[in-house]
Amino acid sequence: MAWQEYINVQQPRFVEELLEFVRIPSVSAKPENAGDVQRAAEWVVERLARAGIEGAEVLPTDGHPVVCAEWMGAGPDKPTVLIYGHFDVQPAEPFDLWTTPPFEPEVRDNKVWGRGASDDKGGMMVPILAVEAMLATQGKLPVNVKFFFEGQEEIGSPDLPPFVRANADRLKADMIFSADGLQWAPGQPQIVEALKGLISLEVHVQGPRGDLHSGLHGGGVANPAIALAQIIASMKSPDGAITIDGFYDDVVELSAEVREAIARVPFDEADYLAETGAPATSGEPGFSTRERLWGRPTLDVNGLSSGWQGAGTKTVLPAEASAKITCRLVANQSPETIYDLIEAHVAAHCPAGVTARVTRNPGRADPFLVPSGHNATAVATQVLEDVYGRAPYRTRAGGSIPVMTTLLETLGVHAVMFGFSHDDENLHAPDEFFRLDAFRIGQIAYCQLLETLGRS
Repeated sequence: MAWQEYINVQQPRFVEELLEFVRIPSVSAKPENAGDVQRAAEWVVERLARAGIEGAEVLPTDGHPVVCAEWMGAGPDKPTVLIYGHFDVQPAEPFDLWTTPPFEPEVRDNKVWGRGASDDKGGMMVPILAVEAMLATQGKLPVNVKFFFEGQEEIGSPDLPPFVRANADRLKADMIFSADGLQWAPGQPQIVEALKGLISLEVHVQGPRGDLHSGLHGGGVANPAIALAQIIASMKSPDGAITIDGFYDDVVELSAEVREAIARVPFDEADYLAETGAPATSGEPGFSTRERLWGRPTLDVNGLSSGWQGAGTKTVLPAEASAKITCRLVANQSPETIYDLIEAHVAAHCPAGVTARVTRNPGRADPFLVPSGHNATAVATQVLEDVYGRAPYRTRAGGSIPVMTTLLETLGVHAVMFGFSHDDENLHAPDEFFRLDAFRIGQIAYCQLLETLGRS
């Protein structure tokens, strides 16, 4: 039996196993679900073993665990491929917005519905099942394969950097493929060539010791809420350009070739506005909306707090004000450098009569950019074209996957996103689902990927 036939015959069992996996509420953000994240890790180990993968084990970190396994039977003259994914999921609240309970998955309309079905339990099962199909029908793999699955991606992988550094030899590979990733649309593949980095911070402005009567003290002392508004306004020009000195200094500019590739990806501005509900697009001048979304850095205010927030009026002059800010960064920007620039900007633009300070929030991510001519990307591109019958779009993403830069910094290898979810599958939202057609196509694609690498 060929692996193609094995995949077809075993597909009903594979779907049942995905349902079993999704039933585990492995929510990494909630302490009460820590045992479930551990249980999901143990499920993955058992599933890898049943697939014929040797040495699968749960390994501890300072937080949620990881799972490592390997099949090295192809020999030293064949390349070693590391496959990454994650078994933790986002919180499912609000539960009342789900059609069916998030951890009681079911199949409807040829889709599996449940929290984590798409992100990333269905995705990370795909390469396991592909390897099983090849081992069951051929008794071997065309390349050496290592698996690296984590249980804390949805909280920013805080304990992954020290783990990867301590286990660099165990994870060493010639190529890395991430099963956590997206295709453009059913029938249309994509290769994601870049991810944005992230820095999160807060600006705090302090005025008087406590809230004051605005009638008695308005005009006598500075208002921290107004001072904060002035500081924030100084960070961007009215046309959308970021005005912090040095902010753009390290940005790798979009080449003509990259801009042409972005322009080839369909984009309808009217549809985008209808989707977002915004009255108009806005952002840094000189770039298209898609270029700003994918290839330019951003600075956004995520929340503001000051003074009276209840119903009606309370005539106070607030004692303090604060803003939560995040910046999405592009190559070669450093989160630490951007933080220092913002801190200096706030100090230079703080109005008289108040004090201001900047604090960092936990979590950070470096931007990730696959270099031009990258060999693993070229192979993945060809495999996707063969499987889908059309060339993949070359895209970028505004989100961040911190482990990508962690693996690059420690192992010296750029990972390729080779996942089969789609961004309309309600990732991180109620009624998450995973298309079963994509589940099967992904298995075929991974088999073809390993075969192609074995011939290289």
